[in-house]
Amino acid sequence: MADERPIEEQVRLDYRDQVAWITIDRPEAANALNPPCRDRVRDILNGLNTSHRARAAVITGAGDRFFCTGADLRHPYGDPDRSADVPDRVVGDARRMMLDGQHSLFAALLDCDVPTVAAVNGTAAGMGAHLALACDLVIAGDGAKFVEVFARRGLVPDALGAWLLPRIIGVRRTMELFLLAEDLPADRARDYGLVNRVVPHGEVLAAAAEWAERLASGPSRSFALTKWLVNRSLDADRATMAHDEAVAVELNTATQDAAEGVAAFQERRPPEWKGY
Repeated sequence: MADERPIEEQVRLDYRDQVAWITIDRPEAANALNPPCRDRVRDILNGLNTSHRARAAVITGAGDRFFCTGADLRHPYGDPDRSADVPDRVVGDARRMMLDGQHSLFAALLDCDVPTVAAVNGTAAGMGAHLALACDLVIAGDGAKFVEVFARRGLVPDALGAWLLPRIIGVRRTMELFLLAEDLPADRARDYGLVNRVVPHGEVLAAAAEWAERLASGPSRSFALTKWLVNRSLDADRATMAHDEAVAVELNTATQDAAEGVAAFQERRPPEWKGY
């Protein structure tokens, strides 16, 4: 049965202490994302770049069992207005659907100017696992697990999993997760380098809030440029990175926070970051 609640209730957005809290609240679907909910997450992330209402973001799932279990496979796909003489499946449709859908979400997440924290409070599977792993920092409850579920369904990894995982944990462990499709408990995910911290199950949101509020009170432009540099480093050669680093330093020297950081050092006092 389709969830008839307003989209704003299925993916909630709350602002607290300059942190945007994005909560997937679809218990009937184990917090899986249908296209409208997926696109709402994307649009929220893109909006953070220009609104300056939040200086950090947390992504989590409602309840205590699921973070996000990936794409909602129950959702009807296809164009209801398609002419009767057009086949249900046309070569190119799936490619376009992915580029306009999933990949636009992950571009928004990876390129978001504000630091992002995943608060993984339960199962993160498929696209949901990658949603967490594409965040800048990942905190998981000790009962959480990550599942590269694709092989169980006879599917190919999507949601940029084959780009993300080898860069985080290497090819061998990536192939293990993809081909065997076994549950990866939070503690092993931490040992692999997929998770920054594992905390008791009931403390996930508090731990995420602690980090997010710390980030939200920091030098936001410095963080944005740092993210840009690190993300570009994954595919750039040394000469390109030297150029990008010089550009980032040049841009950052024009910020108020850079001037404040130097002044605070010279005056031997804590800096007061404004985020600009």
